[in-house]
Amino acid sequence: MEYIRKMAFLTLLLFSFAACNDGADVRGIPGPAEVEAVTDFSGSLEESAEELERQGYKTFLMEEGETTYLMQQYYMVFLKRGATRNQDSTEAERLQREHLEHLSRMAREGYASLIGPMADDGELRGIVVFNTPTQEMADSLARLDPMVQAGRLEVEVHPWWTAKGGKLE
Repeated sequence: MEYIRKMAFLTLLLFSFAACNDGADVRGIPGPAEVEAVTDFSGSLEESAEELERQGYKTFLMEEGETTYLMQQYYMVFLKRGATRNQDSTEAERLQREHLEHLSRMAREGYASLIGPMADDGELRGIVVFNTPTQEMADSLARLDPMVQAGRLEVEVHPWWTAKGGKLE
């Protein structure tokens, strides 16, 4: 139970850092000013799909009964326990703070659509769903995480399809 409370607190912290780390290094990854986000779906699904594809995203239209869904490929990043976990508590706390700042920035700038820690103490530590045109970009952004750079976390990236505009219920 204590672990679940701690993870819930860390998730809350993640969103409290939303205004932090604006000047962090993105190593040539385009920022929101350089990438046009498709957020207006007032046109047809075909037009939205064409615009997303123009920007490098992979999409397709899926018909199910009388409903058509615009499917987009996202990238699910599994954050796994890394091999280097021998930092002292002060260093581990600093890395955790910077990790949350990094994830907050990814969410704020629209690169990450879904972020959260796992509720157990297993090898899989968390999941980030990246909304990027390529797997290479998602991988690069995930590897900018200070916890990954320090070796406390490792990343595993997988392409994942879902309906554009879907939500958890």
